[in-house]
Amino acid sequence: MSLESMLELARRALANAHAPYSRFRVGACVRAESGRLYAGCNVENAAYPVGQCAEATAIGAMVAAGDRTIVEALIVTERGELCPPCGRCCQQLAEFARPETPVHLCGPDGVKRTVPLGQLLPLAFGVEHMGNVEERRRP
Repeated sequence: MSLESMLELARRALANAHAPYSRFRVGACVRAESGRLYAGCNVENAAYPVGQCAEATAIGAMVAAGDRTIVEALIVTERGELCPPCGRCCQQLAEFARPETPVHLCGPDGVKRTVPLGQLLPLAFGVEHMGNVEERRRP
């Protein structure tokens, strides 16, 4: 599957975003190590802190389907300017991806910029920072 497939799925998700408060709709798509694609949109709530970002929705769909490793991510907005994922989403991506994982930042006309996740979140907190927690293989 191509980058265009990811963009199309993210655009479809964006069209379904529930953003009545901010009017800032976002779509995301992650490619799992299995090759499967998972899309998500932002879902706002009147109690703002309990809303969900598009990246989190896509990651949740991936985990629910049994995949655990992200090899590529794409975020699309309706705005013309570059829009990276928020800090929380960078941290959530870092849980399932490596620092070198490409993150494609897109607008209405397609990909605007591609950056490695490690550039978006250079000192990501991970299981290796938790001390006595049993080590697990990072994705």
